[in-house]
Parts: sequence; structure tokens; C-alpha cells
Amino acid sequence: MAQQSIATSDKLDASVLKVAGVVVLGAIMSILDVTVVSVALPTFQREFDATYAEVAWTMTAYTLALATVIPLSGWAADRFGTKRLYMIALALFTIGSGLCANADTIGQLIGYRVLQGLGGGMLMPLGMTIMTRAAGPHRIGRLMAVLGIPMLLGPIGGPILGGWLIDVASWHWIFLINLPIGVAAIVYAALALPKDNPEPSESFDFLGMLMLSPGLALFLYGVSSLPETGTFADTEVWAPMLVGGVLLVAFVVYSFRSRHPLLDLRLFANRNLTVATVTMFVFIIAFMGAGLLFPSYFLQIRGESTLTAGLLMAPQGIGAMVTMPVAGMLADRVPVGRTVPFALALIAVGFFTFTQVDPQTSYVLLCGSLFVMGLGMGGTMMPVMTSALKTLTAHEVARGSTLVNIIQQIGGSVGAAVMSVILTNELKGSRPVPGVTDPSGAPVSEAQLAITVQQQPELAQQFPVDPSLIARGLDFAADSFATTFAVAFALVLATFVPAAFLPRRREPSHLLDDQQAEPAKAPVIIH
Repeated sequence: MAQQSIATSDKLDASVLKVAGVVVLGAIMSILDVTVVSVALPTFQREFDATYAEVAWTMTAYTLALATVIPLSGWAADRFGTKRLYMIALALFTIGSGLCANADTIGQLIGYRVLQGLGGGMLMPLGMTIMTRAAGPHRIGRLMAVLGIPMLLGPIGGPILGGWLIDVASWHWIFLINLPIGVAAIVYAALALPKDNPEPSESFDFLGMLMLSPGLALFLYGVSSLPETGTFADTEVWAPMLVGGVLLVAFVVYSFRSRHPLLDLRLFANRNLTVATVTMFVFIIAFMGAGLLFPSYFLQIRGESTLTAGLLMAPQGIGAMVTMPVAGMLADRVPVGRTVPFALALIAVGFFTFTQVDPQTSYVLLCGSLFVMGLGMGGTMMPVMTSALKTLTAHEVARGSTLVNIIQQIGGSVGAAVMSVILTNELKGSRPVPGVTDPSGAPVSEAQLAITVQQQPELAQQFPVDPSLIARGLDFAADSFATTFAVAFALVLATFVPAAFLPRRREPSHLLDDQQAEPAKAPVIIH
């Protein structure tokens, strides 16, 4: 294929911005769907008569599907072409959205979310590959600025849009809204994206995928079953955890022997990549896992509408929007080991407030804390990723970004599962209300009754309940949230340990080995 000359100008021209529009639209759709669903979890509990641990699988299954398909996307793009595959990814995501809206059971919804995740997981790596080819690697910094800010609209707008749709229509519309956007994105991609020629590529590691994906799913299923059974001795807990653990260990051993492994674990020989990955993994478990619970606190403990809960979450996204561009500029000039600890300190300060929540905690304090956490978030994620990838050689960047992105998605899945397990387990300690049972005949606890009355005040009028019992149940439920946040806070503090080993001196970039080097494949934006 003929080598294209790379423009020396750093300015992004109209043709590049036209392609960027397609990528931004696909990215916003994928990211929006994570945050939209976060405010709907209590609604799913009510609609499908499910526990929090069960509905949390609507998030866990989505992120696991993302992790599964990210390594597949690079191989498939070489084999089938990026434009064609990007349009297929958009179609998968759109079809999955339509199916989610028609789910009748929580099991169906989880299954359809997997289909959505398979499409959504390909959108980001393919989008970045398309963008790098259009603009050249020397303009990656400007691309990050163009793509980074619009993608922050997902965390800000997702909870608000989801809350509004649930309030004015129904939960089905948080998925139906994707249908017109998806169709428009497919048409836009067909018209705007340049044609490309598929090229032969190295073989795909199907054996590795057959070990990693089922291994993760089984292990997390076992963890998520713990609140229902109450003991590790139950077969539903230890059996999938054991089988999943064996598959994961086998995958690690196999990866060091395979010529083209699904995840190139040999890259961990690079110290900077290892430190950045460990820092990111611990942080993601804490931040993403607990982040799903913030809207649930506003909905279940404070009795807010889903729209209000979404609006209350907006300060976090606004904070990240303020610092992300600044952090991006600093990452090129100041070693991340000197900036990231300060960003983590902001997150820790904001997070501490949530370890002390009760049913009357000031909204000014909570929103201020979310804003401070957002400031720290914007100064943490992208600088750590950029620093790690800069030290890789050109031919290692694609494999390195794939490795870090998959581990980030695994961290999100683990965080969602673990935090939902802790919260569910804590809530189970509430005392049962004498003579009150749910439709299945199981006793209803004080916390469960209090949460139900908060979300459906009309029930208190139909069935008069002792106000002191409701207050006691709310206090217990708020304490359960606070305990879960305390575990996440401890993990945030633990992140300072690997962060202390981040590079504190400037190191040369190897993305281009010399002037004649072949441009590296683009790193994938974390989401």
C-alpha cells in the first residue's frame, strides 16, 4: 500500500474533523450507555424484583464484553477493514439497545447488555485507529483534546438523560434513545469515513480468548452469588470461582508461551507500564465500583427522582472537564510521578465525605465533594496512560494499549461486583419487620422497607408504618452505603503505593524511533 505523506502542520483540517465527528458520536454513544444505566439500577431492582447484586450484572456483563472484544478489534480491523468493522460495531450496539428495551427478565437484560458491549467495545479502539490514520501520530495530542472534552459529556449527561427518560417515560427509553442515534451514526460513517484496504494480519488467539473470557465471567459470577448464599461453602459460590480461577491461571501461563497471545503479558517487563497498570487497576476497582453507588444513594436513601439523582452527579463530570485539558498539557512537560499524587489526593479528600454519609448529609457538601473528585479524576486517568505508552516502542504501542485497556475494563467489572457484594451483604444485616413479607414470602427488613417507602411514598399512606421504624431502617441503609464507600476509600488510599513509583523524571518517547520510523498504532482512550 502506498505510503501517505504526513502533514507537518499541527492544525486539524476539515477532513480530519469530519472523521472525528464519526468517532466522537460513536464514543459518546458507548460511554453514555454506561452512565445512563447507573441511575437505572434501583429501577431494575423494582421492575424485575431483583437484588442489587443481580442488577449490577447489567454493568458487569457490559464491561466484561468490552474487555473481551477489545483485543479482537485490532485483528478484525486488519482482516476486514476499519470502516466496515466500525459500521458493524455501530449496528451491533444499536441492535443490542433495541433488544435491551424489550427485555422481560433481568437475565434477558444482562444477555442483551453483552451484545451491546461487544459493539461498544470495538467503537473506541477502531475509532482511535481511524483517527490516527487520518491525522498522523504527530497530532495525537490535539486529537486527545478534541475527543476528550466531548467524551466527558457522557459522565455529565448520561445520568441526567437517563433520569429524565425514566421520570417522563419509562426505563425502556434509556435504550430506545440509542436507536435513532445509532442509525444516524451508521449513515454518517458510511459517508464520512475513507475506504481502507484490509491487509493480512497475525493469527488471532482464540484459545486465549476461550480461557480469559469464561474465566473472568465464572469468577465474578461466584463473587456476585455470595450475598444470596451468605457463605463461600455454597456450591454456587466456590465452584464457579474455582473453575474461573483455574482458567485465569492457565491463561497467564499460556500467554507467556504463545507467539501471538491475546494479551502480551511480556510487556510487563517494562517498569513504567507495570506501575501505570497496577495504579490504574487498583484505582478503577475503587472509583468505578463505588461510582455506581452514588446515584443509588440519592435514589434509595434520599428518595430523589432519577432526574434529580442525575443532576446531583453532574459536578463530578464538570470537575473532570476542568482539569483534563490542563492535565493533558502537563503530561507532555511534567513527569506524571509529580502530578498524579496530587490528583489522587483530591480524589481521596472528596471521597472521604461519602464514608460519613447519613440520611441528612448536606447536598452542598456532597456535590462539592463530587466536584473535587472530578478534578482529581481528570488529572489521573489520561496522564498515567500517556506516560506508560510513551515508553513503549512503535510496534509495542498497539499491544500495550490493548493490555492496559482490557485490565481497566476488568478492574471496572471487579469493582462493580465487589462493591455490590459488600453493599448487599451489609443491607442483609438489618432486622426483619415482624409480620411483613415480600411477594415471595420472604421477610422484609427494616432497611428494605425504608428504601421502598423512600422510593414509593404512596405506600406509606396505603399501609401506615411506624415513622421511627422507617427512620431506623434509613439510618441502617445509609450506614451500609457508608461502609461500602469506606472500603472503596481504603482502596483509593492504597493507590498511592504504586503511584509513588510512577516516573518522576522525563523520559524519551519511543512512539517514533526516528524520522523514518513507521507510525505506531494509536493508543486507545480509556473509558
